[in-house]
Amino acid sequence: MEEQHVVQILLVEDNRDFAKLVDLFLRKHQPEKFEIVWKDNGTDALAEIAKGREFDIVLMDYFLPGQNGLEITRILQERRINVPVVFLTVNKDFDLAVEVMKLGVEDYLVKEEISTPVLPKTILNVIERQKLKNQLTTLEVTQKRLEAIQEIVLNITNEIRLPLDGMTHIVEELFRNHQTDNLKTYLTIIKDNLIRIEKKISKLKDLKGDKTVPYIKDIRMFDLSE
Repeated sequence: MEEQHVVQILLVEDNRDFAKLVDLFLRKHQPEKFEIVWKDNGTDALAEIAKGREFDIVLMDYFLPGQNGLEITRILQERRINVPVVFLTVNKDFDLAVEVMKLGVEDYLVKEEISTPVLPKTILNVIERQKLKNQLTTLEVTQKRLEAIQEIVLNITNEIRLPLDGMTHIVEELFRNHQTDNLKTYLTIIKDNLIRIEKKISKLKDLKGDKTVPYIKDIRMFDLSE
C-alpha cells in the first residue's frame, strides 16, 4: 500500500496564537495529513528554506516584522525557490490583490477562513496547480532539448553522409572481389559495422525522447536500444 504523502507547510506568522490555530485546524482535517513548520518572521523562514528542506507550500502573513510578505516572496523568487505562496490577511484588500497577482502569488485568504474547509481546500488546490505547472515546464524543457538534439544530429549526419556512402561503396566493391580469400572475414566485419552505424543514425534522426543511460563515469549516452 502506497504511503500517504504528508503536505509540508511553512507557516510564516508573527502571531503565536494564530499559528497554533492554523496548526490545530489543519491537523484535524481528513483524510489529508499536514505538517507545519512555524516561523514568526521572514528572515527565519528564509533560513529554514536555505537548509534544504522541501516545502509543498508557504502560508505567509502579509504584515510581518521587518520585511513584509511581498518582500519575502520577491526574495524567494530572486533565489529561484519554486514553492507556491499563499498570503494570509486580515481582510480582503483590492490593492493587495493586485500586488499579489503581479508577483505571481498563488492565492490569498482572510484569516477568518482558517477555521473553515476553505483553508485546506485552497492549500490542496494550489499544490495541485503547482504540480501541473512543473509538469508542463518539464515537458517544455524536454521538447526544447529534443529539438536541439535533432538539429545537432541532422548537422552531423549531413557531414558524415558523403564519407559514409563512399566507405560503403568501397567495401561492397572489395567484398565482390574477395569472396574466396581471408580478406572476406574482415570485410564482413566492416560491412556489419557500417550497417550498425546506419541504423544508429536512423534512430537518432527519429529520436522521440532524450532518454540517456550511463556510459563511462559521469558521461551518459542516448539510449537507442528500442
